Amino acid sequence: MPKMPVLFVGHGSPMNAIEHNAFTEALARIREQLPRPKAVCVVSAHWVTDGARVMTSEQPRTIHDFYGFPRALYEVQYPAPGASAEAEKLAADPEISADPSWGLDHGSWSVLRHLYPQADVPAFQLSLDQRRSFKEHLALGREIASLRERGVLILGSGNLVHNLGRMDWEHPHSAYDWAIEFDTRVKNAVNAHDAAALAAPEKWGETLLETAHPTVEHYLPLLYCMGSTGEGDEVSYPYEGFDFGSVSMRMIRFDESGAR
Repeated sequence: MPKMPVLFVGHGSPMNAIEHNAFTEALARIREQLPRPKAVCVVSAHWVTDGARVMTSEQPRTIHDFYGFPRALYEVQYPAPGASAEAEKLAADPEISADPSWGLDHGSWSVLRHLYPQADVPAFQLSLDQRRSFKEHLALGREIASLRERGVLILGSGNLVHNLGRMDWEHPHSAYDWAIEFDTRVKNAVNAHDAAALAAPEKWGETLLETAHPTVEHYLPLLYCMGSTGEGDEVSYPYEGFDFGSVSMRMIRFDESGAR
């Protein structure tokens, strides 16, 4: 059985959940190309905890973890079943605890409702342990790599550049030079399968990292994608672009060599 692909999605605004644009069209194309998974394990920028946790709910609730958006967005429900059997396997790791209370936050469902609009693929989440270093997040990504062999799609949902305080509202598809530089450095490291470089982004310049990511939760899901892949995986970019100067919307797909 071929390994499942791994997908990183720059999810951007929650409004992408209900809008039709070039970004959501790219997700629709991916839907047509991906093998159907047994389940999806989402590492979302929007579940940050003390200690790593895995969502074990059998019927996860739809979490509307944002404010100030149109009512239509709050009315969205994504009733996908959980994948408690797969989640419990991860919870067998002494470094990961089971969490039956969490649901699917917008980092998950805003993407999943385009990939699986019928909400008929089981989904669960793995949290971001805020006490871990970059290298330790990468290491945990390696520990969950076996999910791919069991037919589970690993989905990292964040943004490779994410600075909401520097958004340029007058130029929706622009990008600051520093945003392009950071995004390009990430792409080059991904192309080279240089996980060590991605686990030490401060070496590209502390100021560059702090500008691209005033807080790092939107960067960290990438490390789980890199940890669960390797030099034998082919890399492609289903979507590239920026929103409002300071948010990279890049998607990255990893496929076992020869699987596509």
